[in-house]
Amino acid sequence: MFSNHCLMPLILSSLAGMSTVIGAFIVFFSKSKNKKLICFSLAFSAGVMISVSFTDLFSTAEETLRKSQGNLKGICYTILFLVIGAFIAMLIDMFIPEEPRLIASQRGNKLYRVGFVSMIALMIHNFPEGVATFVSGYENTTLGITIALAIALHNIPEGISIAMPIYYSTGSKLKAFKYTFVSGLAEPIGALLALLFLRPFINEIILAIIFAIVSGIMLYISFEELIPTARKYGYDKLYIFSIFLGICIIPLSHVLFN
Repeated sequence: MFSNHCLMPLILSSLAGMSTVIGAFIVFFSKSKNKKLICFSLAFSAGVMISVSFTDLFSTAEETLRKSQGNLKGICYTILFLVIGAFIAMLIDMFIPEEPRLIASQRGNKLYRVGFVSMIALMIHNFPEGVATFVSGYENTTLGITIALAIALHNIPEGISIAMPIYYSTGSKLKAFKYTFVSGLAEPIGALLALLFLRPFINEIILAIIFAIVSGIMLYISFEELIPTARKYGYDKLYIFSIFLGICIIPLSHVLFN
């Protein structure tokens, strides 16, 4: 069905996307309901999302839009779409059920919301990543492998950010795995759609807009959901260290894989 030239970028996108599941297994095999692990995972994931938002998504969108629209308009458009992304995340947050049946405590409610919002945002985030991995791998296999490895590296803590709150709020490994798997599945779906339908229509401008919107969504999740929830566990030094560790991991992945 697919030529060998198309098969490799599809495989790369699938492997990068499914690396989110590794994050779920890390949660499953850790000590049950370890509050320090919950605090670390939430704060670390927040750091990863903040770093990805600014060093990858926002900066790429700004550079592209400045080239096409000029410096002032480019920056304004990038900020506008970032704000739109944050507004979308706020709307998603408003419609998440407050009291799932298996959750008894207020902290459990908050954890479930964190996991659900993270899944939605990371699905949106993974879709253009799948497109980007496919397009780069289609043009240059070495570049595609590099991008896929970098994406896989930061998808692992993103998988933790979904699986951990869902698992600890519902007690269901199956549900946590399902949410994490669905989030990662968006990446190969993005690659497949890029191959079948979107290649004639996708350009740098469209991707830049998507990246700016996703940046806003991820920043909202980090500051509104992940960081406040991590702080409630009372390990102040741990949560601050974890945020900085998450922020540093993405630039390090760039150095390792460039």
